[in-house]
Amino acid sequence: MNISAIKKQNQYFFSTLVVLVVSGICYLLRDYIDYRIVALLLFLIVSIFAVLYDVIPVIISAVLSAFILNVFFIDPVFHYKIDSSENALLFFIYLGIAVINAIFTDRIRKQRKKLYEKEEKENTLKLYETLLNSLSHELRIPITTIIGSVDTLKEHSFQLTEQNRSELLDEIQDAGFRLNDQVEKLLNMSRLEAGSLKLNKDWTDINELIFLCISKLTNTRYHILEFQPDDDLPLFKIDGGLMEQIINGLLQNALKYTPSGSKIWIEAKEENDQLILKISDNGVGFPEDKLEKVFEKFYRLPNSGTGGTGLGLSIVKGFTEIQGGTVFLINQSNGGACFTIKIPAETSYLKNLKNE
Repeated sequence: MNISAIKKQNQYFFSTLVVLVVSGICYLLRDYIDYRIVALLLFLIVSIFAVLYDVIPVIISAVLSAFILNVFFIDPVFHYKIDSSENALLFFIYLGIAVINAIFTDRIRKQRKKLYEKEEKENTLKLYETLLNSLSHELRIPITTIIGSVDTLKEHSFQLTEQNRSELLDEIQDAGFRLNDQVEKLLNMSRLEAGSLKLNKDWTDINELIFLCISKLTNTRYHILEFQPDDDLPLFKIDGGLMEQIINGLLQNALKYTPSGSKIWIEAKEENDQLILKISDNGVGFPEDKLEKVFEKFYRLPNSGTGGTGLGLSIVKGFTEIQGGTVFLINQSNGGACFTIKIPAETSYLKNLKNE
């Protein structure tokens, strides 16, 4: 039996059960409450079901409640006949409104679902359009660089000096790294969207991880990176792979959006069973009204002029939150921006692990 069939069975069961239970309680209190109040209570239950359940279980609960109201609460009790036109009118109005309520609520729910699906489709198309526009620009530059450099090496090989060849190979390498970075971002975003990420926690030396991320950067020659490792920092039980992506994403963002000669500080510490990572700079900072938007998918600051797909910070946010952490961005009072990552993590010192 599939999930949909089980869900429908549960709707039939719970709607019937609740009507019977409430009717039973009302019957026990029949000397204290009027049958009109019982009708209102049952109608309220049917209305709630109409919002939550499919139309057939709701109609069944409406008919069942009307039958119970007639037989057990409207005179003559324990008989399907009704002794007055007023009570008969009440009964048929109740039954009609309950059934109509179920049908119309179901239609409204279906209409709202269609509108939601249409809106989701439009948003998806808009995201794809934004992605394609970004990629068409971001991928064209490194591809053109690679093709142009290779053509130069092939056609003018004998005329090039060793320095010329080395410069062309460096350009090909940089373009290759740029292409790889874009592919990595797309893969990471697709994993986040699909919810297929599984944490692989292990004891991680954050100092070592930060040094590893810095060593992999290829565009630091116009910036100053400063990191003072804390030798007393414990090991953190986190997903080292995701943490590396987070650190790299924040460093790449700082390098890309700060002017040449800017300084970037990296700080890691432990506080209240949390890993605290701060990456700050003395650049121009962010517009105050854009501090929250920078974490949205495909968002890029207006007139930034630095290219990019706008996925870097949204991936940082996703990788942080999947580990139960949070990411904050503020503008510093003395200029520049500061990103703060907080991730709850089990900690231990190396000497303690050796004793375990």
